[in-house]
Amino acid sequence: MTADAECSDSRLLVPALVFIGVVVAAVGSLGAPLITSVATTFDVSLSSAQWTLTLALLTGAVTTPLLGRLGSGPHRRAAILGTLGIVSIGGVLTALPLSFAWLLLGRAAQGVGLALTSMLMGVARDHLYDKRSASTIALLSIASTAGVGVGYPLSGLLTEHGGIRAAYGFGAAITVLALLVALRVIPAAAQKHSMRIDVPGAVLLALVLSMVLILVSETALWTSYPWWAGAMATTAAIAAYIWVRIEIGSSAPLVDLRLLRHRSVVGANSVMFLGGIGMYLLLTIVTRYAQTPSGAGYGFGLGVFAAGLVLVPFSVCGFLAGKLVPSALRRVSPAGTLTISAFIVLAALALFATTRTGLMELCIAMSILGFGVGSFSAAMPTVVLSVVPSGETSSAMSVNQVVRSVGFAFGSAIGGLVLAGGTNAGSAFPTEGSYTSAAWVGMAVTAAAAVASATIFRRRGVAGPSMRAE
Repeated sequence: MTADAECSDSRLLVPALVFIGVVVAAVGSLGAPLITSVATTFDVSLSSAQWTLTLALLTGAVTTPLLGRLGSGPHRRAAILGTLGIVSIGGVLTALPLSFAWLLLGRAAQGVGLALTSMLMGVARDHLYDKRSASTIALLSIASTAGVGVGYPLSGLLTEHGGIRAAYGFGAAITVLALLVALRVIPAAAQKHSMRIDVPGAVLLALVLSMVLILVSETALWTSYPWWAGAMATTAAIAAYIWVRIEIGSSAPLVDLRLLRHRSVVGANSVMFLGGIGMYLLLTIVTRYAQTPSGAGYGFGLGVFAAGLVLVPFSVCGFLAGKLVPSALRRVSPAGTLTISAFIVLAALALFATTRTGLMELCIAMSILGFGVGSFSAAMPTVVLSVVPSGETSSAMSVNQVVRSVGFAFGSAIGGLVLAGGTNAGSAFPTEGSYTSAAWVGMAVTAAAAVASATIFRRRGVAGPSMRAE
């Protein structure tokens, strides 16, 4: 992108893109801190209330590749506005005094917004200078993760003073505001060639991702209905094989698997999956630990709002890392930054595993985690887009976002499994030692991410910070 070609509204475009990215991340995360309140309000089990988070994650993962492909063509602006419209409708459904089924439907619609990040990156790459494009894409990557910490304390405060409808109502209001901002600022796509949508590929990928995330999120299936779980896993594997065959033979694939010939793309997605497990595992167990009443022998008995405040350092340090990483990339390769970031996340897990006697330790662990996640997220697009043509930005990053979502789901499920295994019969809370065990599991996976990053990218160097691959 040259100076003459840069969008005339670029001064508004950058903050608008980041604002939209933070909004969809915050709205998508609203389910996590409200699970207990939802169970109480609707008189449903905690496992049922958990679906307010699982459904958002599921619909986000399923729709991301499809919207990523739309974002690679001339209909990107319409796709962005339409997605925000769906999220806004979902927000209204969650805020209205309707039944639990309608709440789940609204949360499913809100989850579609998690697919916006890759399209916003495509806008930045097409309409900003090279240098500004790179920094904005890094900020969007950070916002998609660090924005989670923004939603937690806000939703907690509103829930404590106005109930869950107030929290969901706020989510609906800021989504409508994001839609108005997008209407004013988002430019039309520069690419005029219409992209044919691979419908069979989209259906099969949705089927695969749905079954994988259900199997990961609903771990009770493996103990209560092992035959159903096994059949679902087998079906997912067969559908995945058929999908790969269809994509390879398609002239207009939903996901261009030819991009996987680049070692950096494969490596980045592998590291994103492993790193996502460790990141989200710690994020979820820290909030649960902070809310555990001290009568259990540990924990701080914090309310929803106070527990959410523990995550504020996570978001602040995440965005701080996003400001520092672009300059660091001039001295350290993007791949090297990924490796260093994985070690930073590892340090946060180690701190939580070894010391958590006070709230200060939790805040420090969240600060370190936020910085690691922020630098990880800032470097990731540079690694992927260094070998991806400009026209494939949205599609390539949508795949990376799906991998991240699946990694997050695995992290949440693994943490829950370890804590469930450490809960004695008749007890409502797991033993404190199970939190240490969960942190050690997270450390092992994150260490694998660091080793994978160092090994994969050492064998063959990746391109530098430029994201203008031809």
